[in-house]
Order: sequence, then structure tokens, then C-alpha cells
Amino acid sequence: MPTYKYKAISVNGQSLQGTFVANSRNDVIQMLRGNNSYPVMIQEDVDSQMREVNLFGGVRTKDLAVFCRQSYSMLNAGVPIINCLDILRMQTEHKKLKNTIGEVYENVQKGLTFSESLKKHLDVFPELLIYMIEAGEASGSLDTILERMAVHYEKETKINSKIKGAMVYPIILSIVSVTVVIFLLTFVMPTFIGMFQGSGVPLPLPTRILMKFSELLKNYWYLFLSGTIALIYGTKRYILTSAGRLQFDRLKLRLPVIGSLNQKIITARFARTLSTLMASGIPLLQAMENVANVVGNKVAADGIMKVREEVRRGAPLAPPVKRLGIFPPMVDNMIHIGEESGTLDDILEKTANFYDEEVEASLQKMITLFEPVMILVMGLVIGFIVIAMVLPMFDMLKTVQ
Repeated sequence: MPTYKYKAISVNGQSLQGTFVANSRNDVIQMLRGNNSYPVMIQEDVDSQMREVNLFGGVRTKDLAVFCRQSYSMLNAGVPIINCLDILRMQTEHKKLKNTIGEVYENVQKGLTFSESLKKHLDVFPELLIYMIEAGEASGSLDTILERMAVHYEKETKINSKIKGAMVYPIILSIVSVTVVIFLLTFVMPTFIGMFQGSGVPLPLPTRILMKFSELLKNYWYLFLSGTIALIYGTKRYILTSAGRLQFDRLKLRLPVIGSLNQKIITARFARTLSTLMASGIPLLQAMENVANVVGNKVAADGIMKVREEVRRGAPLAPPVKRLGIFPPMVDNMIHIGEESGTLDDILEKTANFYDEEVEASLQKMITLFEPVMILVMGLVIGFIVIAMVLPMFDMLKTVQ
């Protein structure tokens, strides 16, 4: 579903703005009227998918975690927010974040609130963080909110680091494999072609196939290179579209091994984010809207918004989560227990911690599985090339004898 940006006025005359994931503008209008607000402007946020793919404009979750942690430490020690920002803009190493904090500092000096200043930089600060800071300002617990967000982004950084670490070995092995195959086909194979063609011995089928492919690769390498670049570019552009993103995220949930890993990552993000929001006093309906924007999977995000709609109609959270079919069975059971006991935020935090450990175990399992599979594939490809080159040599020896 698309994301819509809206501006509205509440019954008290307060100006409101934000984003909402919905099927159409009518759904946004119904949501605003249900909250006793009158829409002023509603438009589709065409840049929302781009921002999500670019991971907040190049600012890593690690940088956000440090920003929240340092802000919390200073605020908790009694340092005014304006002084906090002044210190942060001088000591932050990330260039883009440093410049942005400087602009936030100037806006706060002009009289804007911290959250209002952050809203001017949605390409750097995620909406979840801005919304939480806004809630912290309203409740007078900004330091507590920043501590929770620091923990949130620290755990998110830990998961991202594990995923990247798990991908290093397969990527390196793939690059080495492709390099070796290209070297054999473009440098080694041509030295044998003349010998084979001048021998007069009929060449076996594997050798003929390999010779033809070697010839094409050597003479038309630029077509292979440009075709590969075009394929990668086209795939990325398609994924940025709403339909492409939906199909890609659906595929990630269906692939063997990888699908199970993605399910656990989504579950950990869902449980952790919802726990953080509810522990901060955010209403469940608003919390679920924010959760849908951070799970990192459009299929899951659309499903969460459907669950939110059922909850808005009065249903408890656990049954629609179970019918969604995306989360493991343990999740809806834990949610049911949390709803019955009134400790949903605490239960969700424990669930998130459990699936953080499950993600780590699944990553290790995936690496253990990928290593022999990739070595086997590389061995088969290189083995085919070597056999294709050796077979004619045996035939030539038989002819000489």
C-alpha cells in the first residue's frame, strides 16, 4: 500500500501532520475524521520507498544509536537541549549527520521545538525517532525516550552487523569463482583452441560448447558487461516501484532458509518497535502505524496495517496477528498472554530478545549451509571447464598411438 503525507487540524485548532499507510486517500480521510481531525492536505509520498531503500539518506542506525545515547546522557545530566545540540554538532564524525545537527541547532535557537526541527530532515532522521521525540516533549520524558531509542537502534545495528558479516564470505567466494571462470575462458581456453582445431580430431560436445562460449566472451565482452550492469540497474529500479517492492519482499519470505531468516528479522523488529512505543505511552493504533513503516518488508507492513484496522474495530491484537500468517506461532501466543496480563510491552520485549538470538543462530546456520553448496557449485563449473579442455587431448593421444 502507498504512503500518504497529510496535514490536518484537530477540533482544538491544533495543526497536525504526518504519514499514513493506506489503500487510498479516502482511508486517510476516514482515519483523520475518526481522530476528530479535519484534513487540509493529503498527497501520496512518492519518496517514501526511496528513503527506505537508502536507509535514511546514508545515515546508519549505528550513527542514530550514538546520537540518541549521547543526547540521553547529556539531558539526563541536566544539560539543556540547545547545549546538547551544540556539543553534538561539534563532536559528531559523520559528515551529513554533523551538518544536519548544525541546522537543527540553528532552528531550535530560532524557537522551534526539537521535534519540529528534526521534521525538516526526514532524509536523515526516521519518522519513528521524530514521533517518539515529539511524544517525549509532550510528556516531559525526553531523556527516557531517547534512552529507549538508543537501545532500539543499538539492537537494530547489532542485527544489521550480523547480516552484513554473514554475507561477506558468500560474496567473496562468488567474486573469486566468477574471476577464475573468466580467466580460464578468456586467457587459458584460447591457447588450446588453435591446437584443437589443427589436430583434425572431432571435438566432444562439452569442448565445442566451451569453445563457443569462450569465443563469445572474448569478442563480445562489452555486451556481457553492459548487459549485467543493465540487469542490475533495471532490477534496482523495479524494486523501487510499489509493485516491484511487494514482489521482491514476498520472494524474500518464500525462499528456502532465507525466508525463515527474514521472518525472524521482521518478527524481532515488529516486537521490539511495538514494545518501545507502548512502553513510552504511545496508543496501540498509532504504534502499529509506526511499526508498519520500520519492519523493512512491504508484505509484512501491509499485513500489519490490516491487523491495525481490525484492532481499530475493537478486536484484540492476538487473533488478527495469528491470521496474518507472517509471524511464527509463538508471537500471537505471547501477545495473547501480554494482553491478558496487561504486560504487553514487557512480553513483546522478551519476544524481541528471543528472536534476536534466533536471527543469530539462523545466520550461522545459513553460513554453514552456503559454504559447501558454493564450493560444490564452483567445483562443478571449474571441473566442467577442465574436463572440456582435457577430453580432446586424450583423443589426440589415441590418434597418435
